[in-house]
Amino acid sequence: MKDKMKVLMAYDGSECADAALADLKLAGLPRKTEAHVLSVYAEWILPPGSYGMIETDFTRYLGERQQEALAMARQAREQLKTAFADWEVHAEAATGSPAKLILHKADDLQPDLIVVGSQGRSALGRLFLGSVSQKVLHAAKCSVRIARDHKRDPNAPIRLIVGVDGSKGAEAAVNAVASRHWPQGSEARIVNGFPTVVTVGAEYAAAAIAQWIADEKARVAEAIDKAVGKLKGAGLSVSTIHKESDARFLLVNEAENWDADCIFVGAQGLNTIERFLLGSVSSYVATHAPCSVEVIREEM
Repeated sequence: MKDKMKVLMAYDGSECADAALADLKLAGLPRKTEAHVLSVYAEWILPPGSYGMIETDFTRYLGERQQEALAMARQAREQLKTAFADWEVHAEAATGSPAKLILHKADDLQPDLIVVGSQGRSALGRLFLGSVSQKVLHAAKCSVRIARDHKRDPNAPIRLIVGVDGSKGAEAAVNAVASRHWPQGSEARIVNGFPTVVTVGAEYAAAAIAQWIADEKARVAEAIDKAVGKLKGAGLSVSTIHKESDARFLLVNEAENWDADCIFVGAQGLNTIERFLLGSVSSYVATHAPCSVEVIREEM
């Protein structure tokens, strides 16, 4: 298990951002987490400080807005310090394009995880975050947690869904879950969706495809068994779901039916030639899941 992690959290003061703060209690992060809260005043085109020889108030205006953003970041910092007494928490603010600044900060900080809310303030709001969550998800070099407000019984066990397709990306997702610190009674459900393959054509071609399917199913079964062992070793109660189904819909439906707290998927699965869909659906799951989603990138 990891003894320390570094987390970058984007915070805009919205209800969704506050829900993302609360959701961190369900993320299994270690006691010695180093958290950096970043609030951004969204200004895509920075205005000039003067027109010709005439000074403007834009510089003062932006300074005031950045101070508002910094106040929000500090507020979030205090909430985190209250919830996680052992964490080292920092707060800062910036002015510009939210997605770009979050990604630039991540390049400098090299966090293990970026946390963003699934929706932030509307386009009329001053600290617009929601529209950038997908941009951060796709462009980040590290894992990303898209946090959602999930109404749950506080006494219920933490429930995690882990997508497994036999790929390196899925293995990274399993390793991420296994490395976290979960309270006793937490549960993990391994989910694998195998696409329907229709065999047509000559008999020898159909036989070759049937053999390929058998080999792939055996390989995935081995990956599932390995994942079960790792997750049980992390103290989790583990169950498995393996169905002939589109992985996108299976992951989302299982999360809803099982009332899961988070779905863990790899950022990349097997390639399209191999016809496994997990890697191609991480974006779909992040968009449609009823709970938080972590898209895990392999550590370099």
